[in-house]
Order: sequence, then C-alpha cells, then structure tokens
Amino acid sequence: MGRWQDGRATLRIDESAAGTAAPPVAAIPLEIAASYRARTRGLLGRDGIDGAILLTPAGSIHTFRMRFAIDVAYLDRRFRVLAVRTMKPGRLGAPRLRARHVLEAEAGAMEKWGLRPGVRVTVAS
Repeated sequence: MGRWQDGRATLRIDESAAGTAAPPVAAIPLEIAASYRARTRGLLGRDGIDGAILLTPAGSIHTFRMRFAIDVAYLDRRFRVLAVRTMKPGRLGAPRLRARHVLEAEAGAMEKWGLRPGVRVTVAS
C-alpha cells in the first residue's frame, strides 16, 4: 500500500506462519488510523473494538485513559510481527526501534488469531 489513509480494511494473517495451534482466521475487520488525529484518538473513549485498529506510522503506544485491556502487536515495514504484548489501562508501552506499525485489539484476540512474533499479516481494502 502506498500512502496510508484513515478508513476501514481487512486484516489477514499468513496461515502458513500462524501454525496449527489456532484455527485459521478468514478475515478480521480493521480500522486504519493514519492521520495524526486518528492515531492520537486510537481506542480512547471506547468500551471495545470489533476486530483491530492499525496505527501507522507508530513505534510505541500508551493505554492512559483507556477503558479496557488490549493486545498490542508491533509490526515492521513488511508487516511481520516483532512482538505481542497485553497491556492493562494506564500503561506506557516501550518503543520498538524496528516497529513501523502498531496493531491493537481487545485482550486475548491476538492469541485466538495465532498472532505471534514472526507471523506476517496483510492489509486489504
């Protein structure tokens, strides 16, 4: 994808890398937050999210003023997962030097999807 814009898309997980522990996930609803305003707002003020939100560009996040715990996946330029963390509200995530994108979802969702370090994801509009 060239220049990112705020909007909706579909997240797909490379099933060959996801392993057999988790059932294959066909498509995950995805919100894209590419503008400064959308990235700053993120999941603040929400009680949950259906699917995930992609913050791009981003290398770190925080959960101050959030209402629920989230899973966070740090992605490199090629959308390969560098790290996955679960964060409670009121926390500051450590910056990841190679991270260019951050994926957020409700706590527990990424484990169900088979998302872990080394797995690659794709974004389709």
